[in-house]
Amino acid sequence: MKVHLIDGTYELFRAHFGAPSATSPSGQEVGATRGLLRSMAALLRQSDVTHIAFAFDTTIDSFRNALYDGYKTGEGMEPMLFAQFPLAERAARALGMTTWSMVEFEADDGLATGAVRYSADPRVDQVLVCSPDKDLCQIVEDTSIVTCDRMRNKIYDHDGVVEKFGVEPSSIPDFLGLVGDKADGIPGLARWGAKSTATVLAHYGSIESIPDDETTWPLKVRGAASLAKVLREERKEAMLYKKLATLRLDVPLEESLDDICWQGADTEALTALCDELGMSLPRLA
Repeated sequence: MKVHLIDGTYELFRAHFGAPSATSPSGQEVGATRGLLRSMAALLRQSDVTHIAFAFDTTIDSFRNALYDGYKTGEGMEPMLFAQFPLAERAARALGMTTWSMVEFEADDGLATGAVRYSADPRVDQVLVCSPDKDLCQIVEDTSIVTCDRMRNKIYDHDGVVEKFGVEPSSIPDFLGLVGDKADGIPGLARWGAKSTATVLAHYGSIESIPDDETTWPLKVRGAASLAKVLREERKEAMLYKKLATLRLDVPLEESLDDICWQGADTEALTALCDELGMSLPRLA
């Protein structure tokens, strides 16, 4: 069987920027929620979607904000989008999907924890983590755990991650720690671009293993002296950025594999929500 784990926050953002604006009978902007409902209904109509769960960033802040002041927050988010977060979670639950509301942790931590847990079950052939987020590539395992960019219809298995980033999946936190991740507010280190970082990490694997003295590096990297100097001076910061990019695998999820088996929508809740949104019921079969 396949397990589909959905990045609900990303799906809501994608719907907000991709679906037409719409107003509910009460006057609230609900276009993103409508778009998410239709998109998820289409996913549920696929024959191989039998076990599915959603993870949402119920609050944008997480434990990482206490580690680094510059980490991403909800500041600057469009109010019309932010107001639809509760509606989106209701939509997922009304569709009958297991829904994880993340507060202390982030949605990506929940997805990572679930992926590792469910992939260990011998009944599972593949876990598809449906999100384009780079940090989720760190949990990719051969073809048993993959990431799926639904918008581009692109799946990244182990070889796909190596081809895209130039490093092993396990080195993705190190890669993001050095290069940075603008979406999450991780600045990275100056001069450490994607190409040079991939070259160094492809050999050493982790930030901790990179020697301070570039003359000991058995590889050719353009600007090696400058890279080594920056790393010597900012290794502590690089390790913090790596920690920020490292997903947690200990989120206390209660659901077993059997618990996330889709049993159909909650018809009463879905009907009530669609009436509130001013839309017809989505087709699920």
